[in-house]
Amino acid sequence: MPLLTRRQALALTLASATLPLARTAFAAAEPAQVKIALDWTPNTNHIGLYVAQAKNFYKDAGLDVVILPYTDTGAGTLVANGVADFGITGPIGVFTQRAAGADIKSVYAIVQTETGRVIFNDSRKDIQRPRDLDGKTYGGFGSAWENALISAIIRNDGGEGKINTVTLGTSAYEALASGSVDFTLEVYTWEGIEAQLEKKALRRFRYADYGVPDEQTTLIGSSDAYIAKNPGAAKAFIQATKRGYDYSVYHPDESADLLIAGANGALTNTDLVKASLKELIAGHYLKTADGKSGIIDPVKTLALGDFLFAHGILLDGQGAVLRDKPDFSAYYTNALFG
Repeated sequence: MPLLTRRQALALTLASATLPLARTAFAAAEPAQVKIALDWTPNTNHIGLYVAQAKNFYKDAGLDVVILPYTDTGAGTLVANGVADFGITGPIGVFTQRAAGADIKSVYAIVQTETGRVIFNDSRKDIQRPRDLDGKTYGGFGSAWENALISAIIRNDGGEGKINTVTLGTSAYEALASGSVDFTLEVYTWEGIEAQLEKKALRRFRYADYGVPDEQTTLIGSSDAYIAKNPGAAKAFIQATKRGYDYSVYHPDESADLLIAGANGALTNTDLVKASLKELIAGHYLKTADGKSGIIDPVKTLALGDFLFAHGILLDGQGAVLRDKPDFSAYYTNALFG
């Protein structure tokens, strides 16, 4: 579940998570087909979709949901061009694509808090804090956001923020293991858990501990055009999807099995799936400690937008850095929950 190039959840009680949804006038009609595109091969970030599908939550809501497999075309691009109605994406993708004129906005927060980490081998005693990364080699994934992120972390710890970058994609993890690069990035709830299962000795820096805005790292995006044309189906999909994610929090073992079965052989490491879901639940990634899931956090969204704008990451349709800060409140909506 790579962090950057593919991209990159309010509360139900246990009882409400298990009760069927009342069928509405919308649901009484012919099932409406809804297509959602994945951002990567099936993993625990997608578990609510597969649970909602297997438990008939979508059918109860009057929907025929098609989960589109991952392709080389990003889910955000598929949404913006009307190929998919919804797509798994990350806030960086939504910000950069909408700034450039794409019709995409965040409509559901799957992950409530930052899952990204800067990682390096535990044997590197010369790396004790972010400023020690100055001048070292980073194995990256090819986005402008990465360099802004890492430089900010280093500078906020008193360093200069100067690094050497080698774009490697997912082979960055092998390069780190061999010592070819000094550090890289991971999604803690997947690569991080996998490393623990494999007993790899790694240490980590959490972005938000060093002045980078905390973010809801995995989202579902849609488009203004789709929502305006299909308001009933859009609301039904988001509410049934929320039901799926909340069910997975309260029934982790069953939900992990449903994800594995729904992935049709794509998930062979069942220990990783179950350990990842356990961490997503225990760490309050899928549902906050006070029981919130799905809702886009306006404070986190606006803070991240300000950070991206200040660091020159947001470009217009011609590739020029935005001169005027956009109205970031248009980049997301929570209207589909009510």
